[in-house]
Amino acid sequence: MKRPPVQRLVALLVAVMLAMAGIVIRLAVLQVRESGTYAELGSTQRAHTEPLPALRGEMLDRSGVPMALTLEARDVYANPSLVVDASTEADQVARVLGLKQKDVRAALTTQGTFAYIERQVDADVAQHVADLHLPGIGLLPVAKRYYPAGPVAPQVLGFVNVDGVGITGLERQYDPLLAGSPGERTVELSAQGQEIAGGRQVVQDPQPGSSVVLTIDRDLQFQAQAYLRTAVEQNHAKGGTIVVLDPHTGDVYAMASYPWFDPNAFASSDSSRFVNRAVTDTWEPGSVNKTITAAAALESGAVTPTQRFEVPGTRRVEGYTIHDAEPHGTEAMTLGDIIAHSSNVGASLVADRTGNQTMEQTFARFGYGAPTGIGFPGEAAGLMPTEPWSALTRATVSFGAGVAVTPLQMASVYATIANGGTWVQPRLIDATIGPDGVRHDEPPSATRRVLRPSTTRTLTQMLAYVVQDGTGISAQIPGYQVAGKTGTAKKLDPSGHYVSRYVASFIGFLPASRPRVVVAVIIDEPRTVYGGVAAAPVFQEVARYAIQRLGIEAAPAVSLPPHAMPVP
Repeated sequence: MKRPPVQRLVALLVAVMLAMAGIVIRLAVLQVRESGTYAELGSTQRAHTEPLPALRGEMLDRSGVPMALTLEARDVYANPSLVVDASTEADQVARVLGLKQKDVRAALTTQGTFAYIERQVDADVAQHVADLHLPGIGLLPVAKRYYPAGPVAPQVLGFVNVDGVGITGLERQYDPLLAGSPGERTVELSAQGQEIAGGRQVVQDPQPGSSVVLTIDRDLQFQAQAYLRTAVEQNHAKGGTIVVLDPHTGDVYAMASYPWFDPNAFASSDSSRFVNRAVTDTWEPGSVNKTITAAAALESGAVTPTQRFEVPGTRRVEGYTIHDAEPHGTEAMTLGDIIAHSSNVGASLVADRTGNQTMEQTFARFGYGAPTGIGFPGEAAGLMPTEPWSALTRATVSFGAGVAVTPLQMASVYATIANGGTWVQPRLIDATIGPDGVRHDEPPSATRRVLRPSTTRTLTQMLAYVVQDGTGISAQIPGYQVAGKTGTAKKLDPSGHYVSRYVASFIGFLPASRPRVVVAVIIDEPRTVYGGVAAAPVFQEVARYAIQRLGIEAAPAVSLPPHAMPVP
């Protein structure tokens, strides 16, 4: 039986009223109890958080000249979901940034809500993009690392990636100190990706990083690199390394390996050039190692400066023939003659007189087989024979074969002699400067006694003899007495066999009686072969500039040691 029309109308009215009541109740719940939740949800959907990079600390040379600093830049990005006309916008952005239109369009049409168009754009160029007011195109404030001197000390400084993280060198070693702490900025954006005027804005300020003051002298570094590059090219060599340091403080004035690179354009450089070979690579030092043999003999009293050795041109030791570079008959030589004329046979005779234990102990005191502790990523320890030394091992080590060191380790040997027998740990950092501008000097370098001062005085006389009348005459500087030693070492192939390719070196200091600077020069595979020809002239050029740059005064000459061979 059907309901009367009036009853149906009442039922419909009641249903409508119940529905309306439900809607009212729901609206009341939304607007009162849950209003904050949905308001927050809406705000969250409009909110955009962007990082505020911290200002990375500078790297300064010892005089305060910037060698690495940070510039303001922008990352240009797209929110593809907000792009209205990808083709038109891509064309406009590509023209401003100098990019290909197809590459920009690919970023504008990718899936998702974020895509980089270009990283680290100069601020003035990025402003031109902003002036276009294109929907879906935005800018992020970022920092761009800049190296004002370009390829000056690049292997020491290193570089950072596009995210501002140190990748190599001191940029990597001191990244936590230099980087600081990033902040962030949260703003509200419209559906078109534009900032809403008067909208919510929350800013957490970044904390800038500290700056680092290096021991490097930028001018001396530049000149040393220029002389090294010229020498490598003139000698048709594979490469070269140079180290300049203060023997009393351990401060490294200059350090570089050629070929190098420009850290401002590291992405287009050969990664093999990033390596700081002065610290990370080793080589058999050859005759520059004879100075340690002489040091062991003199320090122990096994050999005296006046003692004479009958030195033949060749000598057989355990089936291996040792020979000198220049053929000669048996000649009377003092220890000074052996060093000055770089006799391999003579050095082996001195080592025999000195003995294994004394030799090993002396090498260890100089730091062979252990990193210097300079605090540089990847520093090598070098190699020393680990098995008990045989007669052949003792002989070959005496003239620098069968042992491997870094250029910095070898430079430190000569710095120890120049410093009166006290080894000083080399260093690259002089001080740090906090965000508040307060300078904090680094503590003095660690030291240890290696030789008696009397031993180093005798060694200095012998090294001065090398330069005045021996194999190092090309290192002479008028008005200044130089003490140093040449080296010429055969290279090993991957199988461990010696080949007819050489590393030439010269390491020395001046003035001989009051040393102020040590210069180590290593030339890899020069066609001219010998250290006295390929490396000594580079020492002379660098040392002459150091005299001018550091204000080094001349000093009285040391006397030459006793010698038995006729002076040329």
